[in-house]
Amino acid sequence: MKQSLILEPYTLKNKNVTFKNRIVKSAMSEGMATSKYLPTDNLVRLYQTWANGGAGLVISGNVMVDTKALGEPRNVVLEDDDHLDLFKQWAEAGTKNNTHFWMQINHPGKQVLKGVVEEAVAPSAIPFEPGLQRFFPKCRALSSEEIKEIIQRFANTAMLAKTAGFTGVQIHAAHGYLISQFLSPRHNQREDEWGGPIENRFRFLSEIYHAIRAKVGDDFPIGVKINSSDFMKAGFSEEDSHFVISELERLGIDLIEISGGTYEKAALFGKNAKPSTVKREAYFLDYAEKLKEKTNVPLVLTGGFRTPSAMDEALKSGATDFIGIARPMALYPNYPNQLLQDKVGNLSIKPIKTGLPFIDNKGLMEITWYSQQLERLGKGKSTKPSFSPLLSLMITLFKNGREVFQKRRV
Repeated sequence: MKQSLILEPYTLKNKNVTFKNRIVKSAMSEGMATSKYLPTDNLVRLYQTWANGGAGLVISGNVMVDTKALGEPRNVVLEDDDHLDLFKQWAEAGTKNNTHFWMQINHPGKQVLKGVVEEAVAPSAIPFEPGLQRFFPKCRALSSEEIKEIIQRFANTAMLAKTAGFTGVQIHAAHGYLISQFLSPRHNQREDEWGGPIENRFRFLSEIYHAIRAKVGDDFPIGVKINSSDFMKAGFSEEDSHFVISELERLGIDLIEISGGTYEKAALFGKNAKPSTVKREAYFLDYAEKLKEKTNVPLVLTGGFRTPSAMDEALKSGATDFIGIARPMALYPNYPNQLLQDKVGNLSIKPIKTGLPFIDNKGLMEITWYSQQLERLGKGKSTKPSFSPLLSLMITLFKNGREVFQKRRV
C-alpha cells in the first residue's frame, strides 16, 4: 500500500480544503434522532468513532430541511438555530482526527412513508407503481411558491451546518428523493419553468446550489450526490446525468458523488449487477470512466468496493478521485485505518438472508440488520458481523411489530 493513491491527500481546486486521504465514508441513514429530530449522544458517539476510523471525509446521513418532510422516523432536521449547540457537538465529534465532516441535506418529496408525515409533495401528482405506492401516502404537486420556499430551506440548513462547524454540505439529489424527482421526466411532468426539458428539470437543483452558495460564501465546499441514471424507462438517463454534472461543474460545484437507481429500481444496492461489474467491484465505474472524458469535476465513486487493489486501480485509472465506502463502515468502523496501514485483505460483506423468501426477496433485512449495527456503535459497543439475520428479524418484530419494515430505509 506504500505507493497506493488511497494514501494520497487531495486538495479541492479553488478551495483551501485538503483531505488527508481518498477514503470517503458515504452517507447512511442512521435513524438516531430524538423525538424532536435533534442529534443524540449516540449519534455523536457514532460519528466520533467514524472520525477516528481514518477516513479523509465522513458524510452524515439524511438531515432534512423541514420537520414536516421526513424520509423516515428519527431523521435529524436542521431548520433553525434553537438547538445549534447539539449540532456543534455532533460536528466537533465528526471532525476529530483531522477528518472532514459534511452534512448531507435532503428533502424526501413524495418518498415519505405512511404514518411518518401528514402529506407528501412532489413536482407532479404522479404516484409510484402500485406495489410500492401502498407504502406511501398520495402526493400532491408543489406550487411555484412552495418550490421557492424549499430552495431557501436548503440554503438555510446549509448555513446553519456551516455555523455549527461542519466542513461542507452534500446536496442529496439521488435515490428518488425530491431533487431526484424533479430531475426525472417520469416523476416531473410539469409544464412550467420547473418541468419539461432537462434544462428546466435541472432548475430546481441549480437554484438550490445558487441559494446555498449565496449563504455560505465561496470558500465553503458544496457537493452533490446524484444518480448515474434511474435505470427506469422514461426516467433520469445517463445523458441527463452528464448534462447535469457538466452544468454543476460550470456553476462551481466542488465534489460529485456518483450513485444510481431509486427505491423503485435499487441499483444502489448492487442488485442484478453484471459479472464484469462484480469483477471490477464498483457498481458505477463504467459510467464514471465515460464521465471523466467530459468533465474534470472531482468524483466520489461509492458502491461495491471490497479490495484495496480494486480501489487503487480505480484511482490510478482516473475514473474517480475518491473511494466511497458505506456498509463496510457500518461493520468495521476502523477499516480505513487498517486499510491505510496495509493490515487488511479483501473485505467480505455477505448478503443478509433470513432464509424466508418473502423477507429476503424484498431486501428488508439489509436495512434493518445494518441499522442495528449502527445502534451498537452509537452505544459504544462493538459490531457483530456474524450476527444471525434470523435472530435480528425476531428481535425487530418483538420490539416493533411488522410495521417497522414500512418505516426504515437505508
